[in-house]
Amino acid sequence: MAGRRAGVADLCGPGFLNADPTELKAALEREARALGFDCIGVTAPGTIEAAGKHFLEFIAAGGHGDMDWLAAQPERRVDPRGLWADVRSVIMLGINYGPDSDPLAILKQRTRAAISVYAQGDDYHDLIKKRLKALARWLVATAPSDVKVFVDTAAVMEKPLAQAAHLGWQGKHTNLVSRDFGSWLFLGAIYTTLELPRDDPEIDHCGSCRACLDICPTAAFPAPYRLDARRCISYLTIENKGPIPQEFRKSIGNRIYGCDDCLAACPWNKFAQEGREAKLAARDELRAPSLAELARLDDAAFRTLFTKSPVKRIGRDRFLRNVLIAIGNSGEATLAEEARRLLDDGSPLVRGAAVWALAQLVARDEFEALMTSAIANEHDESVREEWQAAS
Repeated sequence: MAGRRAGVADLCGPGFLNADPTELKAALEREARALGFDCIGVTAPGTIEAAGKHFLEFIAAGGHGDMDWLAAQPERRVDPRGLWADVRSVIMLGINYGPDSDPLAILKQRTRAAISVYAQGDDYHDLIKKRLKALARWLVATAPSDVKVFVDTAAVMEKPLAQAAHLGWQGKHTNLVSRDFGSWLFLGAIYTTLELPRDDPEIDHCGSCRACLDICPTAAFPAPYRLDARRCISYLTIENKGPIPQEFRKSIGNRIYGCDDCLAACPWNKFAQEGREAKLAARDELRAPSLAELARLDDAAFRTLFTKSPVKRIGRDRFLRNVLIAIGNSGEATLAEEARRLLDDGSPLVRGAAVWALAQLVARDEFEALMTSAIANEHDESVREEWQAAS
């Protein structure tokens, strides 16, 4: 990347290209904050060896589920030099997206949908990548070098690198925790060929606390600092492409996209601050949407509602699968009509979830009558299995 951003000369002064690396780093930090980043740190590419070993154990145990891209070419992930041999410094940056209310409160409103905090505003990938590129252009113009930018889009272990760069530490729930921002940081990385002064790694401040582990509805943590993604509600509602396994459906409650329980339970959130980026703020229509209204979305309406939202990437069928699981968990008999209507949906994934939802909400004789008429015309084996399992 190349090019000079307006204001570089004014900021840096004559002759800055030959300045001490410490001065360059200080100017980099000022520029990052001017662009809207809330924190920045620098580490060397060889600082996450222990995390790399832990990652390989995670893959070997199958904890990544169907996320096959995590297991592809692991050598590119466990050390930044495996992705780019020329990298000399890793610049880690964070943007705070702290919510303005308790994310756990919505879980009590069973006829409303709980959407993960990070997905209630615009897609962070787009916003952060644009800012990373702007900062990288500034860096190249200020100190000629090669750079690469990443925001959750390549084989980059953002959280261990962020800990190595002093942005926070990986808590027992494996997510990053910050003393300044709690659990609510989006991360981005800039790899550069420059040798920049390093920050000291952040130390672990979890102590004996188990709040994040104990609150998990599906027991997705077999041990502190270990995650089994196959049991995680975020994985089950987002990455999982098929029916949600029976054993986890009740535990999902009204969570239709992701889960914030382990993040929100962290005591370090007492120091968290509300995010200042308007584009990442929750949209009113996504704070606690009605399950009934969401169940009526066709593909066009789904795409319209979730324009610029990360929710759009799972598609309407997976989304309605999640909504129907939440409807089944609502305990609200009036929502049975929404599930009954979706028994004729064109997607087997949706029809199967509708079967389960109805089984939770209607009387046994009514369910058996529906089954008798529906199963005779059902040609998808997975949906037929749902009827039989619920009967």
